[in-house]
Amino acid sequence: MSLMNTRRNALQQSLAVAGLLATAGFWPGRALAFTKAAFDAKNMAEAVRALGGQPPVASRDISLEVPEIADNGAAVRVSFSTTLPKVQRMLLLAEKNPSPLVAVFNVSESIEPSFIINTKLSESTDVLAVAMLADGRVWFTKKPVKVTLGACGN
Repeated sequence: MSLMNTRRNALQQSLAVAGLLATAGFWPGRALAFTKAAFDAKNMAEAVRALGGQPPVASRDISLEVPEIADNGAAVRVSFSTTLPKVQRMLLLAEKNPSPLVAVFNVSESIEPSFIINTKLSESTDVLAVAMLADGRVWFTKKPVKVTLGACGN
């Protein structure tokens, strides 16, 4: 059997399985979906509200590590975590970015709410880590980052 026939067979079988999953209701549409309103929000309160959370309150139970000075806003390493119980989502925001909501992580009891991400920052700004709990309460912490060369052109 030629390599081309093997590829064709694999593609045909993949499409058949995808069709079966779609008709059975198992297509990952929810995994591909996101809340557009949250990513269109212009500040933390709007993003949290779009995701169904209560007004955010400052917390010392969220850890946020960012550089004080970022030489290049194109790749700023941010790590954040929390010790709060029953966290449902963790958000990362950069207040002065054109789209402040950088990332949303859905968390379950089997996932430790601890994340490291490289993000772009358009200018010097406050970076916020937000924890949304299962009961709707929302906690956050923030730290400033001075950016010497911005990355998010408008």
